Formats: sequence, structure tokens, C-alpha cells
Amino acid sequence: MRNSSIISKLDEKTEAIHVETHVNTVLDDLDTIELTQTGKFSWFISIVAAIGGMLFGYDTGIISAVLVYLNDDLGQVLNAGEKELVTSITSGGAFFGAIIAGMTADRFGRKGAIYAGCVLFIVGAVLQAAAYSLAQMTVGRFIVGLGVGSAAMEIVPLYIAEVAPAKYRGRMIGLDNMSITGGQLVSYGIGAALASVAHGWRAMVAIGAVPAIVLLTLLPFCPESPRQLIYHDKPEQAAVVIRRIFPNGTELQVSQKVEHITRHVQDLKTLHAGKSTIWKLKQLYVIPSNLRALIAGCGLMAISQLGGFNSLMYYSSTLFGIVGFSNPVAVGTIIAATNFIFTWVNLMLVDRIGRRRILLCTMWAMALFLALAAIIFHWIPVHHDLTLVNATVGWPADVVLVCMIFYVAFYSSGMGNTAWLSSEFFPMEVRAYSTMMLTCTCWGSNVIVASTFLTQMENTTPSGAFGFYAAICFFGWIAVYFCYPEVKGMTLEDIREIFQHGFGVQRARELQAEAKQKKKMQLQVQGSEELKV
Repeated sequence: MRNSSIISKLDEKTEAIHVETHVNTVLDDLDTIELTQTGKFSWFISIVAAIGGMLFGYDTGIISAVLVYLNDDLGQVLNAGEKELVTSITSGGAFFGAIIAGMTADRFGRKGAIYAGCVLFIVGAVLQAAAYSLAQMTVGRFIVGLGVGSAAMEIVPLYIAEVAPAKYRGRMIGLDNMSITGGQLVSYGIGAALASVAHGWRAMVAIGAVPAIVLLTLLPFCPESPRQLIYHDKPEQAAVVIRRIFPNGTELQVSQKVEHITRHVQDLKTLHAGKSTIWKLKQLYVIPSNLRALIAGCGLMAISQLGGFNSLMYYSSTLFGIVGFSNPVAVGTIIAATNFIFTWVNLMLVDRIGRRRILLCTMWAMALFLALAAIIFHWIPVHHDLTLVNATVGWPADVVLVCMIFYVAFYSSGMGNTAWLSSEFFPMEVRAYSTMMLTCTCWGSNVIVASTFLTQMENTTPSGAFGFYAAICFFGWIAVYFCYPEVKGMTLEDIREIFQHGFGVQRARELQAEAKQKKKMQLQVQGSEELKV
């Protein structure tokens, strides 16, 4: 075990410098501040940053109501393809926003990207509210997507991960997802409240600028992350931030934490000196451990999007209108409320139970209730244009709603939040680019779902569409069992080691057992010293 970079024997490429670093006992001893009681400041930073999640959450939920109430306000009644365009173009913008943010996050810091995302979201919201044509609406939603992708869904989780103490990181990153689901719930409530207002959809999209304005106001009170400050040669400022995050740590522990991060940053700078962006991206693929981490993280993210949840959020009002509910937006609020409540459940359990166990306990149930919904749709016959064959549906509509409630409950308490925690997998030298790839996977999959759901329902029937989503969730559950390791309570610097041992499922168990034993011994030593005093 040593601190210097190790050249992997699995790869003979001369251009690739492998940075799979083993963290030894000496380096671990520099991180004892993580064992101290943390203060409220890290929670304040996480809560403020998590407001960025509301940008995406509100937009995701409000478009469901907007599609129902647009009518001919854009100069025409939108057909299924045009509705898919208006919906999916935001995901397309987010895809490109994620690429831009990922390429610049290390150079300009995390806060700069969040500021830019807020401004883009405000501009996009104004353009949508003032739209009188399909083209202007599309442009406005694309700009909103740029803001969502560049800040809300990429940089915010990364920023929180870098300021959060290891033992609370899962819950703090989960605050971002909590904000997303909160934004969705608020948007459904506003959609239902403005349903009877003439042209009320304009107010719906305009209100989306409010969380962006709030975030712009509060962000100056949050510091840059310690890792970024040290990366930009500002160790004194980093020490100030660490001291506020760990108020019970000693000055020695603060300086050791700075040294701990500095060693990794220096390795990073040495590695990247004179290297191009293409070279940096290449490290995600030519280094086996990085590639395995990327497959595990991006694979789960793709499953979380292709498993049908966002199609339900984007088109819930349309879907519940299809199955015969007279007030589909109000019914959609039930789904949004379920999503919010069970995201809170995940937030409370993720650092106690662990990421892997939550996934294994919930994904099979998602597949089950999607399959049940697919079967029940047999009793809800629809024409090719998704209009009902019979005017009344009855009990099958209620059963579909119950299936969707249970599906969303298991999704929100499991994969919905956990997929974003995969940013923990990536070592600092590729963290910005790997998080970019994680977010691009999210939005690329999102575009596929948002742009095909109605068409898929028309061509394969609702039963075929929901059966397809059920299959994705089931096979994803199997993939998680073999390829997704548990990293609960591990520091970001420690996590890099597990993917040097395949997908690291077994190695992660061993490291956590060692860490648990070490902590137990430290507590025993501290107790002995207190007795002597």
C-alpha cells in the first residue's frame, strides 16, 4: 500500500497515466476530523444548494399541467409529436448544459456554474410565459434545459458531495433530490389551482423563476468547496471552510484535513499538467477502475430514467386523462405527493441502511407494480390516438392509480435518490468529467423517454409500454446485485480503491468492516483516556 500513483497491469497504453491510489494508514490518520461532531454550517450549505433541485422539479411537474391547458394558445392545438417536442427539448438542453458545466467546473469552480444555471432558468421561464408560438415555447424550454443541466442536476450534487462530512453525505446529497420532488409537488398544486384561470399556464411557467431568484440571493453566503479552494491554491480559505464545517475539530485536525485533500489535489495537478481535455476524458475509459465506476454509476442512472418514472411525471395528467379521470391534474398531485413523502424516507434511511441494500429492496417491487399496471390496461381499451373506446372505465382506472402510487413509492425510496449518489464513485481527478457523463446519461435517457412515451403508447398500447418499463426495472435489479457496491460512510478518497477489485462489491464489504473495527478501537482508546483523566 502506498500513496503514489500505480500503473495498472491491466492496461498497457503508454499515453494513459493511471491514478488508482491506495490510501494507506498514514493518510487515513490525516482525516480523523471526520469522526468529530459536525455543525450546522454544512447543512445550511446543502439546503441552499439543494434549492437548485427545485428548478428541475418544478419544470418537470408543471409541464404535465401545461400540456393539458395549452389548448390553442400557441396558435394551434398540439398533436402528440409536438407535445413530445415541447416536453423533451428541455432534456435536450439539459444534456448540452451538462457537457458545458462538466468541461468548465474545475476551471471556474462549482458556484460559478450554479449562478449561470439560475440566470438561464430565469430567462427561459420569461420566454415561455410570453410565448405565442410553438417555436418561442420550444426555445424557452431549451434555455431552461441549459440551466437545469448545467447547475441543478450536475454541479449541485457535486458541490454538496464536496462540502458534506462523509457520514452525512448521502442525506445531504439527498436534500437535492428532496428539493426536486418538493418542486414537483408544488408545481402540481399550482397547476391544479390555476386550472380554471384563463391562460393560467403562463403564470405556471413564470412562477418557475422564483426558486432561481431565491438561490441567486442565498448563494453568496455559501463558500466554494474546500477541494476546489485547494485546487486553486487557496489552502487558507479552505481551512476556514473546514473549520466551519467541523467546528469541534482541533486546529491540528483542520490542518491535517487540508493536508489530506492537498495530497490528492497535488497528485491530480501533476497528472493533468499539460494534458488536454480529450486526454482527461480518456482517463474515464482507459483506466479500468474508472471505467467500472462509470458503468456502475451511469448504468443505474440510465435505468432510473428508462424505467418509466419521468414519463409518468411528464405525462401523468395526460395518462390519467386517458384512463378516464375527470380531473387528471388533481390526480397527478397524488403521485407527486407520494414521490415527495418517500423521497424523505430515502433521505432518512440511505446513510443508515446503505445504497445497495435500498436498491435491492425496492427495484423488484417497481417491476412488479409496472407489470400489474400493464396487465390492468387490458381492461382499458383505447383507440390508436389514445382516446377511450368506452366513455366509462370504472375499477381498472382505480387499480392503475394504485399501481402507480406503489411504483412511485418504491422508486422514490430507492433508485430515485440513490442514482445521484453515484457521483461518490469517482476519484477527484475525473470527478467533474465523470459527473458530467452521469448527468449526460440522465438527460440522454430522459430525452428518449420524453420524446417517445406517447408514440410508444399509441403503437404498442399502454400495456406494451408499461411492460417494457417493467422489464427494464427487473433486469436493472439483477445488474445492481452484481455490479453496484456499497459505499456507505466511506470518504471520497477511500472509495477509489473498491473499483480496483472488479466492481468492488466484495471489496467494499471488506473495507467497511475494517473501518468499523478501526472506529471501535478508537472509541475504546478514547474511553480509556477519559477514565485515566
